[in-house]
Amino acid sequence: MHEMGIAMEILDIVQASIPADMADVRVQRVNLKVGRLSAVIPDSLRFCFGVAADKTAAAGAALVIEEIDVAARCNDCHHEWTVETPVFLCPACNSGNTEMLSGRELEIVSIEIAEEEPPHVDL
Repeated sequence: MHEMGIAMEILDIVQASIPADMADVRVQRVNLKVGRLSAVIPDSLRFCFGVAADKTAAAGAALVIEEIDVAARCNDCHHEWTVETPVFLCPACNSGNTEMLSGRELEIVSIEIAEEEPPHVDL
């Protein structure tokens, strides 16, 4: 299961992104873009991230995954489409001279830090 290795890399990046002067913060949410051809199973990645994040600043953080469709463009007729099958032939002209525009992404979009609760004041 390579999702555990990916989850650990994401966690390393998240932890390295927290400024040193914010040592006691809690990560609330990590937003990712994952292409459908990236060979990542989103539910497995979420599970692995939860396990890897235990006892870190990201413990309990939500891993929000936006799945990116596979999109292609024909280099002959310039038609662009969302690929629904494993065949990369242009549906407009049947050319095989195509390039992939999206679908392999695996990127951290943002990391959200939980806001600190204001101190409770008794009146």
